Amino acid sequence: MKKILFPTDFSEVSKNAFIYALKLAESINAEIVTMHVYQLPQANYVNVSEYLHEIYDVTELSNFENYKDEVPVLRKIAEANNLTHIKISHVLILGNLVPEIKKITENENFDFVVMGTKGATGLKETFFGTIATKVMNDVKALVLAIPEHCKYHPIEKILFITQYKPEDTGSFVRVLSLSKIFKAHIDCLRVASPHHEVKDDTREDWKVLVENNEVTFHYIKGEDVEGIILNFIDLHKINLIAMHVYHRNFFEKIFEISLSKKLAFHINVPILAIHE
Repeated sequence: MKKILFPTDFSEVSKNAFIYALKLAESINAEIVTMHVYQLPQANYVNVSEYLHEIYDVTELSNFENYKDEVPVLRKIAEANNLTHIKISHVLILGNLVPEIKKITENENFDFVVMGTKGATGLKETFFGTIATKVMNDVKALVLAIPEHCKYHPIEKILFITQYKPEDTGSFVRVLSLSKIFKAHIDCLRVASPHHEVKDDTREDWKVLVENNEVTFHYIKGEDVEGIILNFIDLHKINLIAMHVYHRNFFEKIFEISLSKKLAFHINVPILAIHE
């Protein structure tokens, strides 16, 4: 059985993302482990030593109570979506979120990390939005980030953002495997500067891998990479974006895109980060 790690901060963003975790678990026959990571307070005032133990005990108890209260909420989400047959267990960990996610996924061989994320709002990026980009960059498991306004929709159309480089082949094969599970169409897209010379284009090699899968290869020239991709998502009714993690700068830009686009676009499609 495959394993999905679901980090949660008890927010509405996380609860929304949990539906995707459940649906993915059903599709790939996986169990879900929910995970909440908390930190102890930093005590900086004088004569604190005699109170430290009491402060830490109260903090740990509070986190345990919060998590214990959250479990029935997640169970209700499973019930509402007729997915109570999915095996779910829960972990509460003291530490820093990204290192703990990285450690548990490596030690326990998780296949996916599914987590909610918020983009930039006003002048600052929210905590979980920042965390999502770090997890995408650092964690070797497949990371599926669910934006806050993304409502669940069956995965029917996958956009694989690529440079058609040989090192993308492994990621492309993984996307092919997912497309078979979801019975989804794949659009492969490269966006390049009009002045950029195309090298190491693997499209012809990839066509051999495709067999009977529904895959369309696209190549668009333009300077506004993020804008072109967002237009493509909207035009082709994309349900899932997948990309190799060397696009890390794009991860950071995509969550801030609404600022530069004057709120004309909101990224509301799940993003799958793939490592080799």
